[in-house]
Amino acid sequence: MRILPRSAFGQTILLIGILLLINQAITLGSIMVYILQPNSDQIEQLLAKQIRVIFIEVDEPVLSASMVKAFQQETGINVYTEQDAMEQGLRGAIYKEIASRNMSNLLGGPAEVRFTQEDDFLYWVRPPQAPEYWVKIPLNSLEEANYTPLVIVLMILGGLSVIGGWLVVRQLNRPLKALQSAAHQVGRGAFPEPLNEHGTTEIVAVTQAFNHMSKGIKQLEEDRNLLMAGISHDLRTPLTRIRLATEMMSKEDEFLKEGIEGDIDDMNTIIDQFIDYIRHDSKDTMELIDLNVLIGEVVQAESNIDRIITFEAGNIPKVPVRYVAIKRVVSNLIQNALRYSDEDITLTSGIDTASQSVYFAVCDSGPGIPETDIDRLFQPFTQGDKARGTEGSGLGLAIIKRIVDTHSGKIVLSNREQGGLSAKVSLPLQQP
Repeated sequence: MRILPRSAFGQTILLIGILLLINQAITLGSIMVYILQPNSDQIEQLLAKQIRVIFIEVDEPVLSASMVKAFQQETGINVYTEQDAMEQGLRGAIYKEIASRNMSNLLGGPAEVRFTQEDDFLYWVRPPQAPEYWVKIPLNSLEEANYTPLVIVLMILGGLSVIGGWLVVRQLNRPLKALQSAAHQVGRGAFPEPLNEHGTTEIVAVTQAFNHMSKGIKQLEEDRNLLMAGISHDLRTPLTRIRLATEMMSKEDEFLKEGIEGDIDDMNTIIDQFIDYIRHDSKDTMELIDLNVLIGEVVQAESNIDRIITFEAGNIPKVPVRYVAIKRVVSNLIQNALRYSDEDITLTSGIDTASQSVYFAVCDSGPGIPETDIDRLFQPFTQGDKARGTEGSGLGLAIIKRIVDTHSGKIVLSNREQGGLSAKVSLPLQQP
């Protein structure tokens, strides 16, 4: 399972999030090291000095009653025995190991520090100068460190930063989405209007190059259509004259007349195939069509007395297609099956939920095609010489594949186990 995003958009957002997380961690650590820790050390030094003042007799540490009373009145600091301290709240105090170690260093001996959080924050210390006593120091303006609000603020700032980065990257990524959509249209034979050249300088440069390329391809397509139209017109004119000349031939040359007329019909068919290959009905509009109805019409038109064409219609929804183009695909596949097979033809249709597409298949019982030749049959002017004869111009399957490609579909040829060839065409339920 892939965890890291593959798109530049997702990778940018992930990078922004990681950098913000590192920045916040460093900020929080810096606050603790350079602000909170020095303040805590300073407070502990002041408390240690106050405790030293209480026990000013160094040689024989005995409590001075007047000193204790004076400190109690001025600072609220009290000194209790172990038992009295327990009654005053020491029993529920929490032992602090780090504070105990720091206070031991400041007081010059083993000291124990405990905290009590009630109405006031109480700081309990067992000083090394008088281990049998506990010093209670109230710190009204100090509470135990709680970093939850700081963490929440940092999380909110990080979230807002990620959202802001997402909006900025999304805005930068929008021209790329338009470029991707336009590239798909050009790949299907459509030529969209020139894209707006906006965004960063790199994206503007790519957009300009794409507009220039699209314009060049469109011009080549128009030139090719014009060239083919001119050639077909120039060829049909002498063919028409030849046909008229054959009508004036004598009856003795009837066998020549039939051969010439057959050649003329073949040449006209080849010219039509050239035109179909170039045009491929790309200018027709998409419309929701019931493929079963379309296939049924073609089957009825192609049926003859000698051969039976069976259509097994599945339950499929309507799909957006170019009616004339797909009708030509079905008709060409049926004609190929009839040409290269002597037995009956079977058509089926259905839906593939995994790929979100509908399909129809034309199956014959002919000799099939070698596996090594299947892929090359979709190339123009290529024929399956070994298995399926050499008639035609070799554009039939190329025309079919080009039409299917303009519908973002897929055509697959495969040999059947029981013999013959299956041509399966899949069309998406929705055009991208």
